[in-house]
Amino acid sequence: MPNPWTGKGNPYSRQEVRDRLKKTIDNKKAIIAAGAGTGISAKFIEKGGADLIIIYNSGRFRMSGHGSTAGLMAYGDANAVAMEIGEFEVLPVVEETPVICGVHGSDPRRRIWHHLLKVKEMGFSGINNFPTHAIVDGHFRQVLEETGMGFEKEVEMVRIANKMDLFSIVYVAKPEEAVQMAEAGADAIISHVGTTVGGSVGVTGASCTMEDAISRTQAIIDACKDINTDLIFLAHGGPVNTPEDVREVLKHTSAHGFVGASSLERMGVEQSLLNLTRSFKEIPLR
Repeated sequence: MPNPWTGKGNPYSRQEVRDRLKKTIDNKKAIIAAGAGTGISAKFIEKGGADLIIIYNSGRFRMSGHGSTAGLMAYGDANAVAMEIGEFEVLPVVEETPVICGVHGSDPRRRIWHHLLKVKEMGFSGINNFPTHAIVDGHFRQVLEETGMGFEKEVEMVRIANKMDLFSIVYVAKPEEAVQMAEAGADAIISHVGTTVGGSVGVTGASCTMEDAISRTQAIIDACKDINTDLIFLAHGGPVNTPEDVREVLKHTSAHGFVGASSLERMGVEQSLLNLTRSFKEIPLR
């Protein structure tokens, strides 16, 4: 069903987004969800045929030349940044692709139900749990959990989103987190295997192998596929960076597609600008 005010595009209902993704799967095509930190990124990601566009606060850092992990740090208000990118940059230029809002569900300063109402009113068609504490580990993760800022807050956010008819596509790093999200009613689960490799600010040693990425992704799928047979599973991060990498993961797992942010937005800009500038600089004077 199109937007009643514009005749097309966002917002879509939860079921409408699910139906669109199911159609992609039924056509034997991989689902591709892409992060957009700027309007021009979103415009051409849509032209490229992405199934979903996700706005992360990390997109602002990424497109400013910094590592995406900056989005997990106290360098700004994650929820405010995502809403601002959506309102003024992405939603005005995206014509038809569902746009998903990254929400920091464990922000203790917000009544999350109230924030989700604003997300829905803005015209987003769903939510994603980013920044996510799923990818925080060790002592700091324990401190977050014990002081009321744990992963359970993100799970509760999904429960609330369901009541608001918002599609939910969520990051998890472990099978037990996937089970929590599946039981809360998430529509799509993303296996997050770490920060993306490659490019100017990608990780090198702080990444897993492709074999690890495949096994971790399949373990997440196996843990919760029986909870909801309509769940959509996607791969993300670590060594899964290029189209060839994604083909490898999809060949060896039962995932339905891929979520790319750095691997689409940042990598595309870095290499194309590098090559284009060099081409201009090769022009000699008469």
